Amino acid sequence: MLDSSIEILKKITSNGYQAYIVGGFVRDYILNIDSKDIDINTNATPREIKEIFENANVSNQEYGSVTVYKNSIRYEITTFRIDKKYIDHRRPIEIEYTNDLLLDLKRRDFTINTICMNENKEIIDKLNGIDDINNKIIRTVKNPNISLEEDSLRILRAIRFACTLDFELDDKLVDAIKEKKELLKDLSLNRRKEELDKIFTSSNAMKGIKLLLDLNLDKELKLPNLNKVANCDNLIGVWAVIDAKYPFSNIEKDEIEKVKKVLKLDNLDPYVLYRYGLYVNQVAATIKNIKVTDLNMVYNSLSIHKRKDINITSYDIINIFNLKPDKFIERVYKNLEKEIIYCRLNNDKYDIIEYIKNNKNKFI
Repeated sequence: MLDSSIEILKKITSNGYQAYIVGGFVRDYILNIDSKDIDINTNATPREIKEIFENANVSNQEYGSVTVYKNSIRYEITTFRIDKKYIDHRRPIEIEYTNDLLLDLKRRDFTINTICMNENKEIIDKLNGIDDINNKIIRTVKNPNISLEEDSLRILRAIRFACTLDFELDDKLVDAIKEKKELLKDLSLNRRKEELDKIFTSSNAMKGIKLLLDLNLDKELKLPNLNKVANCDNLIGVWAVIDAKYPFSNIEKDEIEKVKKVLKLDNLDPYVLYRYGLYVNQVAATIKNIKVTDLNMVYNSLSIHKRKDINITSYDIINIFNLKPDKFIERVYKNLEKEIIYCRLNNDKYDIIEYIKNNKNKFI
């Protein structure tokens, strides 16, 4: 991936322009972390980039960004710019192209994201980002109050980097977050969730959660039960405990609701395991400090794991009752599930038929 990126840099520089890999990829390269997100900046304008690369597409004309694909890898190439005016504490609405790399780097969020690499794989560090990497510090490029005013998402990005990289926040940045935290109220729920998901799925998630709580951001972010999250490395589990109204996908909603239900139940109960499945019970068990190995043992010992495992068909049930299909079939199956799960009835077709015949009045 790096070699393909270097080829792109060389193609741009061979046409008389400057070009560098910048940001997260270089940071991770220095930290020896695998990274697949490569951003390239250049003093070539989008029009000039399109003249160099036939497959170039203007991905964001407003911000001078062009997308180029090489070896099936997507590269975002952005023209050096100065962000002159922001709106909504989020987006620059007035930019100006520049030939000065330093001016471009000064508009960025944190020093650790300003380090560049040229076509010879040489590192260019104009804002002491390497020092902050060595000292494990998250520091804004500008005065932190101004930086957060420009883009309130930087509050969450700072916390995300602190937990994913296991760095500490600069003291001035901490003070600025406390002072500017109300800006998060104007940040869209989708953008909040994107960053929170990255925090919650980090191997250092509890550090991120502690930072959110220590900085009193849970109220602004509408995370009512954040202080109750503990011992959970599962994203669905975290959101189930928090119980927040965020824009979840239908699959996420379904899984979160199931986890919330089973948190109130006995997760080692065979029928609870059967009805809600192993996954959501494992998530709940982790939250409740129940040994997952014990849970797995109970689940594996179940005589059935789904309704299709029951040794009788709907057609068989209809014949027993000699009635047209109706709601009684569902009642029969629900009863059979519990009887078989609790080992009060063998999962044997003959035994099941005899049981239904002897209990017909329960189902009609």
